[in-house]
Amino acid sequence: MTGLMTLLDTEPVVATAGVELLAEALEAQGVHVQRADWRPPPAATVEALNTLVTNDVSGANRQAVERMLSVRPHLVDIVTARDVIPALAEGTFLHAGPPIEWDDCSGPLRGALIGAMLYEGRADDAEQAATEGRLLSLSPCHHQGAVGPMAGVVSPSMPVAVIEDAAGSGLAYATLNEGLGKVLRYGAFDDEVVDRLRWMDRVLAPTLQAAIRRRGAIDLQVLIAQALQMGDDGHNRNRAATSLFLRQIGAALLEGRTGIEDRAAVFRFIDGNDHFMLNLVMAAGKLAVDAAAGIPGSSLVTTMARNGTEFGIRLSGTGDAWFTAPAPIVDGLFLGAYTAADANPDIGDSAITETVGLGGFAMAASPAIVGFVGGTAAGAVRRTLEMYEITVTEHPFYRVPILEGRGTPTGIDATLVARTGVVPQINTGIAGREPGVGMVGAGLVQAPLRCFVDAVNALADGER
Repeated sequence: MTGLMTLLDTEPVVATAGVELLAEALEAQGVHVQRADWRPPPAATVEALNTLVTNDVSGANRQAVERMLSVRPHLVDIVTARDVIPALAEGTFLHAGPPIEWDDCSGPLRGALIGAMLYEGRADDAEQAATEGRLLSLSPCHHQGAVGPMAGVVSPSMPVAVIEDAAGSGLAYATLNEGLGKVLRYGAFDDEVVDRLRWMDRVLAPTLQAAIRRRGAIDLQVLIAQALQMGDDGHNRNRAATSLFLRQIGAALLEGRTGIEDRAAVFRFIDGNDHFMLNLVMAAGKLAVDAAAGIPGSSLVTTMARNGTEFGIRLSGTGDAWFTAPAPIVDGLFLGAYTAADANPDIGDSAITETVGLGGFAMAASPAIVGFVGGTAAGAVRRTLEMYEITVTEHPFYRVPILEGRGTPTGIDATLVARTGVVPQINTGIAGREPGVGMVGAGLVQAPLRCFVDAVNALADGER
């Protein structure tokens, strides 16, 4: 009886879903209303969703996410890209996002390809590179076991980090992070950019290679988990992770046999680049989602990537098929005098972090990130909470202090996206629209619903 009286004494709360007129009418009467952001699934997906429920999509998703979470990513080496990615030995250049041809490339992707051609010595100047770029053979990083932030270009001579699954046999690759601003991955290609790439090839890569081989493998999952406790999100805030990486590698750098000037320069470069760990976090994510691929009937999202023209996803149960929509515009904060008119649509493979419970899905762990991408600390928490509605599980290692240590929402289920209309939230950098400009800002973006609707329909067609 006491419990009933307590309930009667409590102010009533009415939950509403999708009917704003009802919510407003109740509020006008003094009733406390809790709104739920819900809408019916698109009519075009109803039959497909029913088919997938009948065929036990949830069971297939459990199997896929278990494989994802079983991966233990370790950084084991730094090598030259063409030595480990066979396609590069044949002269192919890799890029972020879904497949694309030169004529459809966005400004920053075209700029990065021009810069890579100058770095490789395949052109004498930007004009020649732009002319001969049409002859390049292009392949998505994701098709070659790799990932690239922003434009994501990987050319044959570039050094790449090798990430190995300590609990299995998988491998993934990523270039080394250049920093922010006027850099290749944002589409810049002037002498400063190319000179930096050549220094990374000549000094950074061999110095790090020697240190890692001397020290031994670095457990990236433990490092990322610690960084979340220190205010990182694993996508656009990697300050803690980079600091932890320097602690891991520091002694091996000091004990190196190369010139002290080179080792000091490498230390200063990493210390001055809070985004250094981003590429390694992305490769760790790539290793995890590749392990989850190929489960029949699974609607788990194994790829979210953008090439600056299109946004694309892949599902575990639909193989190598891409489901695309126009790349969305980023809502962000801009550097200096840049404005939204200078911004290219969303670009990069870095949304791999969101597919494994980081980035926009872990923003509640990183209130300080709003100073970089915009929004509010309370909004960052809300974004993370909303992502639990479209994910299969909570990450057992990536935990959010402000949510009482709850695991980050992990394993995007395309059927839940289609059912609820809730789309993945991504935080991201913003590249200039024109080739050669570089970074113009950072912000927040939503994945296009159309990709998930098309993917769910294709998965259901394969199950019928």
